[in-house]
Amino acid sequence: MPRPSGVRRFFKLLLKQRTLVFMSVPFVIWIFVFKYLPLWGWTIAFQHYRPNLGLFEQEWVGLSQFKFLFADESFIRVMRNTLAMAVIKLVLGFVTAITLAILLNELRMIVFKRTVQTISYLPHFISWVVAANIISTALSIDNDGIVNKVLMWLHLIDKPIMWLGVGHYFWGILGISEVWKDVGWNTIVYLAAMTMIDPSQYEAAEIDGASRFQRILRVTLPGLKPVVIILLIMNLGNILETGFEPQYLMGNGMNADYSENLEIFVLKYGISMGNFSLATAAGIFKTVISFVLLFSANSIAKRMGEERLF
Repeated sequence: MPRPSGVRRFFKLLLKQRTLVFMSVPFVIWIFVFKYLPLWGWTIAFQHYRPNLGLFEQEWVGLSQFKFLFADESFIRVMRNTLAMAVIKLVLGFVTAITLAILLNELRMIVFKRTVQTISYLPHFISWVVAANIISTALSIDNDGIVNKVLMWLHLIDKPIMWLGVGHYFWGILGISEVWKDVGWNTIVYLAAMTMIDPSQYEAAEIDGASRFQRILRVTLPGLKPVVIILLIMNLGNILETGFEPQYLMGNGMNADYSENLEIFVLKYGISMGNFSLATAAGIFKTVISFVLLFSANSIAKRMGEERLF
């Protein structure tokens, strides 16, 4: 019985692109080994896991770990912190990166433009261990605390403030720190997208009498729209991935109610206490939420006729 034409076309295309297929095999194996095989460990979330027993010798407890997780006040607080930090990071990250990319694109002095780009990129290559130490020093109340010095010199505060010792300041400090560290790196994709905009659109707008600001508003931003939507969908899928290092390094007992996020919760109440089942349940919850947000955002973009991932 002859194969359907669609199947024949598929294998014909596969044979034609066999070089690319062979090149992708190592990456497919890597993804399978390190991304899919570990999913077998999710069964721990439905067990009362004890390391001295085999995986099939564990006591099965059903959804009790998830019930305990959602009933825990600490988990509710951690989710509040995680979502708040994620939204702040998302909004500030998009606004600052797009703004800086547009400003750099409008510069005509190439030397100055390259200098600004290099300076803005550099913090991205600093580890969070070093970056957190720089931030903590800048915010300290001793003689090295440049932030308090400047604010007192401007008469905005009367005495030094222990910024990392006040919980409700932490979200803002983290958001500004993320911008300082990654804004230059995040502009790369927007600058690349701007090079794809047809220069004739700018020329036509200029002939029509459009000012520089109007050209940005009517040409540059619409040209960036597809890239912004794709990145927004991807970031919504990772919205619970607020990081671990900055919260862990800049967090302390005084700001713990605002600095602890989901990753620190897993470490503190799961792995450190040997409750691997609870840690796995929290990880599954994060994965499911990310999965739902990713597909929901992609579906909304599809219904609105915008660019989408798939």
